[in-house]
Amino acid sequence: MLPTQKTPPKTNLNDLTVLVYGPSKIGKSTWCAQADGALFLATEAGLNNLEVFQAAIATWEDLLSACKEISEGKHPYKTIVLDTVDNAYRMCAEHVCQKFKIEHESDLGFGKGYALINNEFYRVLNKLSLLPHGLILISHSQEKELETRTGKLTRIVPTLPEKARKIVLGMVDMILFCDLESTSGADGKPTQRRVIRTKPNVHYEAGDRTGRLPEVIDLDFSKFLQAFGGPQSGAPVPSQPATPQTPVQPSPAMAPTSTAPSAAAAAQTKSRAVATTR
Repeated sequence: MLPTQKTPPKTNLNDLTVLVYGPSKIGKSTWCAQADGALFLATEAGLNNLEVFQAAIATWEDLLSACKEISEGKHPYKTIVLDTVDNAYRMCAEHVCQKFKIEHESDLGFGKGYALINNEFYRVLNKLSLLPHGLILISHSQEKELETRTGKLTRIVPTLPEKARKIVLGMVDMILFCDLESTSGADGKPTQRRVIRTKPNVHYEAGDRTGRLPEVIDLDFSKFLQAFGGPQSGAPVPSQPATPQTPVQPSPAMAPTSTAPSAAAAAQTKSRAVATTR
């Protein structure tokens, strides 16, 4: 039971859990669609212009059913993309309220409703992250005002509620912030470059436990792979998966238990973050 050898660091993206967040329409879903064998668990509209494998998720029960089918392994997918994790959390809250026949989580008193929601949310995300697939969680961005010892600070963070945000941030191997960086074009005129920020900063949430990524990368999946330097196992999803052209279908659900200003980056990054919610 106890290990006799140290486990080596994971160098394959299909073994990692990643949070990708940023403003609407910057290209988060397009970036994720290029991941190896990607299956989108789509909790909102937004994939109409992408040719991807997707399963529509309208309720928490739908997500549980999809997770159950994914865990059985009878599919060719290698990366699961939850788009968006924000909506998944809302569905989780609705599920708990319906189960206990209450209108709001605060109706149970003493914080019990919030605890039940957060526990259920963690339970399912943790099971997904432990499966032998890559897991990408997509969120939007928002500016949040924080009180510090030297005064107020505006920081850009994912749009998840605070408790859910802490759950996700503690679980992921990478926090990738999609941003717009002001630069000059070939003609010398101002232009904007789409980038991913990967390192912690006082003005935005980001991080990379692998230590493989540079501070800033173009929002381009091939350049991300090159910077990461690790393999993605296998090839893209075959044109004819286990069930051709058919997304994951609902099956009996798993039984659940019991803000810096708009110019977001500091002087060293010289960027302007676009912080909007959908």
